[in-house]
This record gives sequence, C-alpha cells and structure tokens, in this order.
Amino acid sequence: MKKAKPSLDSKATAQRRRRAPLATPTDLGAEATREVTGAMNAILADVFALYLKTKNFHWHMSGPHFRDYHLLLDEQSVQLFAMTDLIAERVRKLGGSTLRSIGHIARLQQIEDNDAEYVEPEDMLAELCEDNKALAARLRGAHDVCDEGHDIATASLIEEWIEETEQRTWFLFETTRRADSTGH
Repeated sequence: MKKAKPSLDSKATAQRRRRAPLATPTDLGAEATREVTGAMNAILADVFALYLKTKNFHWHMSGPHFRDYHLLLDEQSVQLFAMTDLIAERVRKLGGSTLRSIGHIARLQQIEDNDAEYVEPEDMLAELCEDNKALAARLRGAHDVCDEGHDIATASLIEEWIEETEQRTWFLFETTRRADSTGH
C-alpha cells in the first residue's frame, strides 16, 4: 500500500503551528478565549496575592491563639497555592498565555498587599476574611464571563473555587466572632 503524500495545505498548517507554539487549539471563539483568559489571569493574580498575604500573616502570627491561627492560615495558604496551577493550566488549555512575573501579578491584582511591620492577629483574620469575600465576588464575575463564552469547563472549576473561598471566609469570620452577652 502506497502512502499518500501530505498536501501543501497540511504542510503549511504544520509550519504555522510550529511558528505559534503556544496557540493551543480550542473550539471557543477568539473573543471568548481572550475574555476568559483575561478574567482568569486577573483571578490568578489575586490568588497569588492572597496566597502571599496569607503566608505573611501565617509567618507573623503571634498571641494566645498562635497555634490555632498559624495552622488555619497554613491550611488556607495550601488551598490557595493549589488553585494557582489549575488556573494557569486552564488558561493554557484555552490557548492563552498566563502570568510571567511578580510584576505581571502586581499589574493585575486587586487584592491589596499588607506590608505593615506588625498586624494584630484578629486584624489579620478580618483582613483575610474581607479579601476572600472579594475573591469570591471576582470568581462569580469570571463565571459570568465563562457563561457568556460557553466555557463550561472553566465555569465548573470556578464553582469549586467559589465553594473553597466561601469556606475560607466562613472559617475566618467564625474565628474572629465574639460571643454576645447572652451567650449566643
């Protein structure tokens, strides 16, 4: 059986692929890909910023609840860091490029850094609680972008991350709550 020679069209297509090695094929349209990858890169920047802030507070925790708070923040930082690779790989699966540097993160992040020399432990937890609430809202916004672009896979991942973010918010909130005078 004689092998068919590749056509000129298939050779030209193969050459274009070699010149654009990051152009991962996807069935999403170019606009949907651009919108979703843009939204996810912004989320990735915020997750990195929140991860580093959580680790910062974990490293600088002090006081009578040190062990409990230290362990809580360590658990939460592990969860945040685990999100980063999944987000970046999802962007790449869609044919986009992702964050390349700390400077790139700084340009996209909305979570504010905290470089204070000292932060009271309850203020740390309250700030992280607010940051996680803000991240949940941004994740919902990114979910809307995915819905508009018919990107069910990314939307599905975002739903899991919203659940995780809400759980972090809940734990941080409950950790800082004071019992009222009636014991409730």
